[in-house]
Amino acid sequence: MYTAFASVYDRLTADVDYPAWADFYEAMMNRYAIGHGKVCECACGTGNLTILLAKKGYQMTGVDISTDMLFEASQKARKDGAMIPFVKQDMRSLHLHRQMDAVLCTNDGVNYLPAEEDISAFFRMAYQALRLGGCLFFDLSTPHKLEHTLGDHFWGQADQDIAYLWQNHFSKNKQAVDLDLTIFVKQKDHLYLRIEEHQRQYAYPSELLVNLLAGEGFSEIALYGDRTFQKPDAREKRWHIAARKPRHSISPNPSSPPMETSS
Repeated sequence: MYTAFASVYDRLTADVDYPAWADFYEAMMNRYAIGHGKVCECACGTGNLTILLAKKGYQMTGVDISTDMLFEASQKARKDGAMIPFVKQDMRSLHLHRQMDAVLCTNDGVNYLPAEEDISAFFRMAYQALRLGGCLFFDLSTPHKLEHTLGDHFWGQADQDIAYLWQNHFSKNKQAVDLDLTIFVKQKDHLYLRIEEHQRQYAYPSELLVNLLAGEGFSEIALYGDRTFQKPDAREKRWHIAARKPRHSISPNPSSPPMETSS
């Protein structure tokens, strides 16, 4: 996943409001009393959010499994004068040389994890990467979005030098959506480079995510709607989830604590 696709990723996501997303995460970290300290963003992709948060004063580290995505991220950071270490790691085996005030996983990173044990592995390693009192913040597409917004839909768009075709299929049995993209990028010789990208995102119920977080020792677990601190409704397309590593070291609790769902 993500080879030549990394070179056109930012073109295809040009309509994403990353500044507003960064503002929300700053508000989220302020809400949980996380100062402008050390923050690791997992599945950081081409670093759009990482760089914006660094400009806000956070000491950012970007982690991604794709060498190509990290190359694009490091090039952009260098042009912006941002000194950000970008590290190639699988977030399920996250290992950092210093503890973080916060760990982020944005823009559907958790949706790409194929099984419960993969999610637990990420939560476990994020827990270990955090200082006492630090927080994990992540967002993901909801089951409703994967089935009804993305699932079994087709999109196409053509600009002057790039065009794409995007075909999806949702499987109720697998609770997953397959996303197939074919991208044509105009070259200098008036030929087109064809890039094919296949991805799969998995739908997870919020109750499962809360239970897995609690099982790895997190507390103060909260579920919010899309860039809001309000309780999500049944048709919410994106959840934001926050969880704290307790300020005093305790053993992971296999039972789920009460879940905060609104401000």
